[in-house]
Amino acid sequence: MPGFGLTLGYTLAWLSLIVLIPLTGVFVKSSALGWDGLWRVWTDARVLAALKLSFGTALAAGAFNTVFGTLVAWVLVRYHFPGRRLLDGLIDLPFALPTAVAGIALTALYAGNGWVGQWLLPLGIKVAYAPLGIVVALVFVGLPFVVRTVQPVLAEARRDIEEAGATAGAAPLLLVPRQRLPALYPAMLTGFTLAFARGVGEYGSVIFIAGNLPFKTEIAPLLITIRLEEYDYDGAVAIAALLLVASFLCLLAINAIPALFSHGKRSDG
Repeated sequence: MPGFGLTLGYTLAWLSLIVLIPLTGVFVKSSALGWDGLWRVWTDARVLAALKLSFGTALAAGAFNTVFGTLVAWVLVRYHFPGRRLLDGLIDLPFALPTAVAGIALTALYAGNGWVGQWLLPLGIKVAYAPLGIVVALVFVGLPFVVRTVQPVLAEARRDIEEAGATAGAAPLLLVPRQRLPALYPAMLTGFTLAFARGVGEYGSVIFIAGNLPFKTEIAPLLITIRLEEYDYDGAVAIAALLLVASFLCLLAINAIPALFSHGKRSDG
């Protein structure tokens, strides 16, 4: 098609101005610290605690969303019921809702005097101002990534395979694990990786429900903000560079997942 050179030039120019140059600036700024300076920041006890909390809660929320997001996608694709379109639209609410609003709403809901928290607290389950609250917030913001990744794969899946299996006498509970899950694995892993990457860098919906106690409920993005407020720009850049590397690795994983599964299918063939 004509115009490829011009459109490619515009694409690279905008991509450089909006994405590549700012990210390169983070790496350049952090490289000025040297490996010793970076290692000193990364191994600080408070930084390690924040990183452990951010990655741990993002991993837990991503795993939860992978299971239940796939279930939600299955229900939306395979069943027709009143309010289905409304439910399908609500899945995208975390995309449109300001994260601060989500954080305030979740805190009000799960606090000790909230509608849900007042029933959980007597049972010894503390959600707000605890790591569990961070997981809840990350589940809220990460669910659409899994649902919207798995849903198109389910919609395009052939149902005649399931019908043939059912005709042959296969138990309905065995049809999905044996015939559908293998085909859904790439989409589920991609959705998990997207939800995990979003969870690691999530800020607005977490800070209200977390409590932000150092060594307990302080996440890495918040620690970056604190370092900036303390005029510790080197420390903030070092932590940002580490999160940036983690996000880049997640991006590589997302692009590698289809290739790995296609290679596995060729090997089996």
